[in-house]
Amino acid sequence: MAKEEHRIVKGQVTVPYELALGRTWSAFYDFLKEERIMGKKCGNCSRVLVPPRSFCPRCFVDMDEWVEVSQEGVLETWVYVNMPFFAQEIRIPFISAQIRLDGSDSGFIHQVAGIDLQDFDRVREIVKLGSRVRAVWNPEKRGNILDIAYFEPAD
Repeated sequence: MAKEEHRIVKGQVTVPYELALGRTWSAFYDFLKEERIMGKKCGNCSRVLVPPRSFCPRCFVDMDEWVEVSQEGVLETWVYVNMPFFAQEIRIPFISAQIRLDGSDSGFIHQVAGIDLQDFDRVREIVKLGSRVRAVWNPEKRGNILDIAYFEPAD
């Protein structure tokens, strides 16, 4: 008996979706429209988390106190992205980074830009762990994370 060959059809599926942000994320984005970066402070351990959470993941208590944090912070880690991937809206190359904003106790993921990103060796000279960055605001606010256009080196 001859071995049966299986034919396959390759395709791509796109799934449109909507995500309810909830009160905490909705308020966070509203603050961004005002060019304010807000976190929530845990009443038990006093940690300030940005982006804000509705409850402290360490203490498991509701976080009700809003706290404004600095628009500057320290670069904790970063990655240089130079390959496109599906549904990516940001043009390559770009830098995705974790930033600890002054006054917060958690990492905030965003991009670092405002420098020439075409030469990776030059990027490595400028973008260093522990370096200072500051928010650059998008002049057109939409009530989402891209109201902060990017973070740029502040040193």
